[in-house]
Amino acid sequence: MTLRNAAPLPAPPFDSESAAALALTVGTPSPLTADDIGERRRVEAGDAAAMTRHIEELGLVRVDEEIPVADGATITLSLVHRRDRIPTSPLIYYMHGGGMILGNRWSGADVFLEWIERYNAVVATVEYRLAPEHRFPVPQQDCYAGLRWLEDNAGRLGLTLETALLAGISAGGGLAASVAQMVRDANGPRLAGQLLLAPMLDDRVTRSARQFPSGIWNSTENELGWRSLLGDLYGSDDVPAYAAPARAERFDNLPPAFIEVGSAEVFRDEAVAYASDIWAAGGQAELHVWAGAFHGFQLFEHTTLARGARDAVRNWLDRALGYSGRD
Repeated sequence: MTLRNAAPLPAPPFDSESAAALALTVGTPSPLTADDIGERRRVEAGDAAAMTRHIEELGLVRVDEEIPVADGATITLSLVHRRDRIPTSPLIYYMHGGGMILGNRWSGADVFLEWIERYNAVVATVEYRLAPEHRFPVPQQDCYAGLRWLEDNAGRLGLTLETALLAGISAGGGLAASVAQMVRDANGPRLAGQLLLAPMLDDRVTRSARQFPSGIWNSTENELGWRSLLGDLYGSDDVPAYAAPARAERFDNLPPAFIEVGSAEVFRDEAVAYASDIWAAGGQAELHVWAGAFHGFQLFEHTTLARGARDAVRNWLDRALGYSGRD
């Protein structure tokens, strides 16, 4: 089934405080189309330049590395950390969001800047190539190659992969889940956890996808993202699990997962199912479904809902990284 022949369903309401903040900031967003991608990427490039200036103003160290990937190309991976980082500083490997078609390695950087400050973490953020120019398996292989490069260069960089976390937002959450499966199937490196925030895990049409045909990252935009990534595979039974991690046949021996999603967004059902599959395989997953939360609700930091979600992520990271107070 595709969304074009799926009837819409009644949807859960938005949290009232978050909905008010959304209306003031965004209004009624228009659905993203393929024709909009180029302009959106140009805007994001300007945002990226502003973020790199901000990182410099904060006095953080940024090192850009060009790494080889599966098809012989090179991609950029940036390491960002405090000047007083120590040998035991945790590594967090970050994959940005954007529905597989938008974003860059600085998208959502405000999130990982907190991790650098709070945990004295080293964040590696990867510039994976985007669809539709680069369809599956390119984005997944790029992200996997970045992790393998970190493993190969861990000694020189002073990193420990065994205590590393994978982290991703939206499409990046799906890529983090894919990388976790790829690492498991390749027998290493062992990782300490995977942080999946509103992850994009399943190309199949779920009930929650049918509930949200409009709004921020709606079902129409979600179909655009998956079609851009999968091409002719979209809508078939032949989509590999590394493209859509929810299609995996095995969910055992994955790193402990934190999975966060809103009750009022497209990704709700696939996130719940993914946590359930990990539990059914004997694995560890912590699932938060925030009532009334829509995609991107965390951006409204002043709301009660966003503060609760931030605290839940911090609590899990504190435990995953063995953090008990300021360093």
